[in-house]
Amino acid sequence: MYRFFVAQNQVEDTVIHIQGSDVNHIKNVLRMKVGEEILISSGDKLEYTCCIESLDGEEVLAKILYAEEPGLELSSRVYLFQGLPKSDKMELIIQKAVELGAYEIIPVNTKRSVVKLDSKKEASKLKRWQAISESAAKQSKRMIVPQITPVKSFAEAVNYADQLDVRLIPYELARGMIETRQILEGIHPGQSIGIFIGPEGGFEEKEVALAREHGAQPITLGKRILRTETAGMTVLSILMYLLEQV
Repeated sequence: MYRFFVAQNQVEDTVIHIQGSDVNHIKNVLRMKVGEEILISSGDKLEYTCCIESLDGEEVLAKILYAEEPGLELSSRVYLFQGLPKSDKMELIIQKAVELGAYEIIPVNTKRSVVKLDSKKEASKLKRWQAISESAAKQSKRMIVPQITPVKSFAEAVNYADQLDVRLIPYELARGMIETRQILEGIHPGQSIGIFIGPEGGFEEKEVALAREHGAQPITLGKRILRTETAGMTVLSILMYLLEQV
């Protein structure tokens, strides 16, 4: 069953108004008909099972059959602070991070980031990245579309993470796996979590020091060096496993 996302003000007592690009997708791409069932999320815990009531004009009207809380989201909000990688790696990172349950993805311009975006390029990239997030959210049956924030400097990123309960920074000089396991297993469901991932060249020592000053805990991901597009997915996978045990 296809899933669509709407704003909460588009949800009424018995019907939901679908607007924007999804209208063309439903009518002309999927070629759906009146009476077909769809799933709709509006950014809260409720999932609406609906049937298409009308396809007229510039909106699709969906009748609410029933609503339920399927518990598809992680019990914790996980924020991925991703150092800007080269080429199109960010697109893959966003897609997989959304599938694995990330709540928000924050692109970070670090000292060793090769990619430098001007305001025009950044606006174009953000639009593209947000579209990838929405597509991945639909495919993986997420209840929300994770937000991709504007690019932040590393200092801005660590300040932004001050609001979070737990901050993790995979680092090749971190202590052994026993300590990492203790840190990860000590995370409680409901706590907000930030993960800092460096670009291809990794973090500079000064950046790691700054993150630690802001409460980030260095962890190791094993004896092998992981690519930037692998490291974040590894931490997210571990957290998904730990947080979905309840």
